[in-house]
Amino acid sequence: MTREPGRLWDAAGRWRGVGVAVWILTLTRVVQLVLLVLLDHATDEPAGLRSNLLIWDGGWFQRVAEGYPSGYTYAADGSLQGNELAFFPLYPMLIRLLSHLGLDPGTAAITVSWLASIAAAVALHLLGTSLYGRRAGWALVAICCSAPMSVVVSMAYSESLFLALVAGMFVAAHRQVWWAAGLLGLGAALTRPTGAAAAVALAVAAVIAVRRDPGRPWQPPAAAAVALAGVPAYLGWVAWRVGDLDAWFRIQTAGWGTSFDFGASTVGFLANTLTVGEGWVPMSVALILLAALAAAGVGLAGRPWVPLAVYGLVAMVLVYGQAGFYHSKPRLLLPVLLTLLPSVAAAARARPRVAVLAIVAWAAFGLWYGAYLVAVWPYTI
Repeated sequence: MTREPGRLWDAAGRWRGVGVAVWILTLTRVVQLVLLVLLDHATDEPAGLRSNLLIWDGGWFQRVAEGYPSGYTYAADGSLQGNELAFFPLYPMLIRLLSHLGLDPGTAAITVSWLASIAAAVALHLLGTSLYGRRAGWALVAICCSAPMSVVVSMAYSESLFLALVAGMFVAAHRQVWWAAGLLGLGAALTRPTGAAAAVALAVAAVIAVRRDPGRPWQPPAAAAVALAGVPAYLGWVAWRVGDLDAWFRIQTAGWGTSFDFGASTVGFLANTLTVGEGWVPMSVALILLAALAAAGVGLAGRPWVPLAVYGLVAMVLVYGQAGFYHSKPRLLLPVLLTLLPSVAAAARARPRVAVLAIVAWAAFGLWYGAYLVAVWPYTI
């Protein structure tokens, strides 16, 4: 398939094709929100839809939008605590922008997330189309937006923004629009730490492009350099602000137990859960982690576009290799597109009726699962 941007727009179905992608997103969000309301009302103390959309990290992002602290935060006993410096700046900056336009912080946070989810649906459709064809583009939107933790796409979390930026970056790189790839990669790197994986993938795409077309030697490396600068720039700013070189890492560990232990905690969680663990939620998380590994292996066997494979592998190493809340890992895997490729390829090849039925079955579980973890499960996701 040609890589000219205009040809991609035609291949994606132009406005009709994009409209279908947004319709798919809207359908998944409406079903998810209805399930969230129903499950919330079934609890002893309903929190309300708005409160559920703003809980946990949503509160942190709203506080970040008001401004970062100037240093460490300590408890009354003198122990180090996590604070707002753990959160990357782009999403809260957008919340602050809408707040200045008159929206209250909570409404601004949800609005940014919902607008970003629309951008993510469009970018995912374009990416799937660019790589495999129009049906694959729609399948990618449907499968990603109904995944078990896709509920965060509707919440005051940064996943929808990150997903839009990463997918958009890959579209731009695949079509060799390097200025856009660099800026979108920088945006992803300023949204989440796993933006570093996207930046590495863009660097791989740049190397491939330079080898294929030595006539434009500076544009791809420049785009990669811009994206690669994002995560170190924020970590460096936190170090400068606090006056401690590893400040960001210390804050993450103190607040959320997050540290890179080369997967030891993940292996320990899986071993314990699959042998003597209790509770269906830990078991479901363990099975999701194992299924994602298997899906990534199948995806790699299909020889995907190399930068997308590199992004998926690096992102999965970061997710599986770090200690932290085990029930947050399925959420962190949502933007790792490599795990979705086998299902997308199968849906694109299948008869439309079979593909639709399979995706509906996937969505029935995924949308309920995310709503349950928000409305009923008492711990952060």
